[in-house]
Amino acid sequence: MKRHAARMSYIAERRLEEKERRRAQILDAAEAVAAKAGWDAVTMDQVARKARLSRALLYVYFKDKTDLMFGIGERAIEALGERFADAVRGRELGRDQLQAMGRAYVSFAREMPVYFEIVARCELHSASQHELQGNEGACAQAGERLQQLMVETIQRGIADGSLRPDLGQPEVVAIALWAFMHGVVQLMTTKANFLALRGVTAEQLVDAAIEIATRGIGSSEPSGRRRA
Repeated sequence: MKRHAARMSYIAERRLEEKERRRAQILDAAEAVAAKAGWDAVTMDQVARKARLSRALLYVYFKDKTDLMFGIGERAIEALGERFADAVRGRELGRDQLQAMGRAYVSFAREMPVYFEIVARCELHSASQHELQGNEGACAQAGERLQQLMVETIQRGIADGSLRPDLGQPEVVAIALWAFMHGVVQLMTTKANFLALRGVTAEQLVDAAIEIATRGIGSSEPSGRRRA
C-alpha cells in the first residue's frame, strides 16, 4: 500500500510539474509574440504556433487572451517586485529606498517594455479583490503585495524621520507616488521627440522627477532622523 501511495504521489507530482512547464511555455511564447508587435497584435493562434501547441490545449490553460494577459501580468509584477527588493537592499532610510524604487521602476519600463505594457493594462481591470479568481486573482494578489511593499517603505520612512510625519495615509501616498512615476515613464517613452526638441534627456527628466517627489515628501530635518 505504501509503495502504491508513493507511486501515485510521484505521478501526481510529475503531472503538476508538466502542467507548470507547459504553462510557462505558453507565457514565454505570448511574451515573445508581444515583443514583436505589441499586445494589441497578439492572437491566440500566434501564441499556440509559437508555443508549438494546439489551440485546444492552449485554451485548457488560458480561457482567452485577457486571461493570458493576467498570467503575464503576474509574472511582470513579480519581476518588478524583485527589482524593488534589489534596489532597496543596503539602504536604511525609507526616503532613500523610495528613491531607489523609483529608479527601479524606470529601468523596468525601459528594459522590460512588454511587462510594463501588460502591468498598465492589468491595472485597467478594477473588479473587487474578493471577486477575482484564477489568473486574474493571482495577478491582483501580486499587485497587492507590491503595493504593500511601498506602503511599508513609506511607513518606515515616517518612523525613521526621513519622510514627513504629516503625509497622511501611507496607502494614499503610495498610490500617488506610483501615479507620478508612471506618468513620468509614459512621457519619457511616448514623447521622446518632445523632450529632444527641448534638449531634455530621459535621465534629466527622471532625476528631476525623483528630486521633486523627494522634496515633497522628505523630512526637513537635516539628520534624516526624527527627534524624540
